[in-house]
Amino acid sequence: MKKRSSKHAWIKDIVIVGVGVLTIWIGLQVVFGTENPFYVVSSGSMVPQLKVFDVLVVQGNDPFESVVVDDIIVFNRPAGNDRVIVHRVVELFENEEPYSIRTKGDANPASIPGTDFPITEEEYIGKVAYVIPQIGYVTRILTPPINYIIIGIIIAVMVIKQISKGRKEKEIASTIDFESFDQNNPNESTSTFDDLNNIPKDKEYSEISDEVRNAALREEGINPDSEKKNPQDTNSDSTKKKPDE
Repeated sequence: MKKRSSKHAWIKDIVIVGVGVLTIWIGLQVVFGTENPFYVVSSGSMVPQLKVFDVLVVQGNDPFESVVVDDIIVFNRPAGNDRVIVHRVVELFENEEPYSIRTKGDANPASIPGTDFPITEEEYIGKVAYVIPQIGYVTRILTPPINYIIIGIIIAVMVIKQISKGRKEKEIASTIDFESFDQNNPNESTSTFDDLNNIPKDKEYSEISDEVRNAALREEGINPDSEKKNPQDTNSDSTKKKPDE
């Protein structure tokens, strides 16, 4: 009984994985607008921009008319459509019929007739949207569509990590609310200054200050004792002229 249940569980897992793989593959085709959204660089014609075994994620939803000079595109070789080429756009023939473009490999000295031109909408596959370095070695081990699905999972993980990183940064930023901090503590800054008035006076300093004050009053001809008795007259007395001796 246990063997049968474990066998059913194993079959169930295979079915779930198969359905998941198929769903991912169809989803990638829809998102990137092409039957095959992944291509592996197989030559050095685009070095150093693209290296052998780099994986290209191709956006097939971009129309042929949107291609501009310096875009890196993927297309079928015009002479025979026998292989897929990835080169950089170097010239647009907008006045020709049909509309065509010319490309060139970054590492090639010049454009190659039959390979780099004339490229029409019929040969065009899509623009290079992303480059994943050196994971094309997977294609040597696995066959399509399994290899592309694995690549798709890697891309999905990268995107999810980037999204989660952005969310964490937003959460950290939201925890620091300077405005609410000031509103919740309106007296924090003023109470600090109010406390200065409550600091006890230094006795020695106050005594020295009184002596200095008394000496200054005597020089002005004012009796310090009378000043203490009539503190309200301090301002008027201090302005009196020194009596003639």
